[in-house]
Amino acid sequence: MIVIDTVQGMQSWSRDHEDRPRAAVYTMGALHEGHLELVRSAQLNVHQRSGQTPYVIASIFVNPTQFTNSDDLANYPRTLEADLALLESVGVDAVFVPSVEQMYPSGTANTITVDPGSLGDVLEGKDRPGHFRGVLTVVNKLFNATTPNFAFFGEKDFQQLTLIQHMANEFNSGITVLGVPTVRDSDGLALSSRNRRLDDNARRDAAHIPSALMLVRDLVAKGVPVSDALNRAAQVLANTPAISMDYLVVTGSDLQSAPSQGNARVLIAANLNGVRLIDNMEIEIKEA
Repeated sequence: MIVIDTVQGMQSWSRDHEDRPRAAVYTMGALHEGHLELVRSAQLNVHQRSGQTPYVIASIFVNPTQFTNSDDLANYPRTLEADLALLESVGVDAVFVPSVEQMYPSGTANTITVDPGSLGDVLEGKDRPGHFRGVLTVVNKLFNATTPNFAFFGEKDFQQLTLIQHMANEFNSGITVLGVPTVRDSDGLALSSRNRRLDDNARRDAAHIPSALMLVRDLVAKGVPVSDALNRAAQVLANTPAISMDYLVVTGSDLQSAPSQGNARVLIAANLNGVRLIDNMEIEIKEA
């Protein structure tokens, strides 16, 4: 496994490895099993699609332009040496670890940005103005630095995944962007680097978040109206005072209006002891 810290070096490596497909997994470090599952999915999925074992590129870069809270950026865990060991253990071929100066040569305040459009103003975008502008800007830069054929993102950040897929299509990038199902702990909590910031009590309380999603899923599958299912789930969360809910909504699978029946998504964002947690789950709405 090679570690590369410049854009020019990364582009050169990619040009030298065009004999097989290249698959990218972009991270901000503090890696966990969910990130490793992205790598495994990249290896398996591309092999199934092409019959070839891909080169897998991972990146580790804490992107300052997607943080809307300076404390959140300062407190984001950084565990580079441990992260590199984990990536090597699952067979990553190259790791891109650029500095802020490499990614933003004109400075973060002067960089050209990618506008996420109206979908970037709802849900996470509404509560974190400018967040998705930062996300799409850095992913576009990472696309250009790593030049993959495929890129894999977790479904836990479903709005992010949807926007990146739209961007790849709109910009005619030629990159196939694929989602990987959320990896969960034994209590159902979605794996996240932010979970490290939860103390034992908060960690137990956080398990109510996936329970609320599963309650909505099970109720609408039985024909309970979506609004009633959401109210029931919100009542469950209200019994955990430490959880401050930002939103709990059902949308279509494209994050537009929820259908009257069929495939949809239930999404949640909540704060717990100053830690923001997001999650979502695929659901099937049955006609009441």
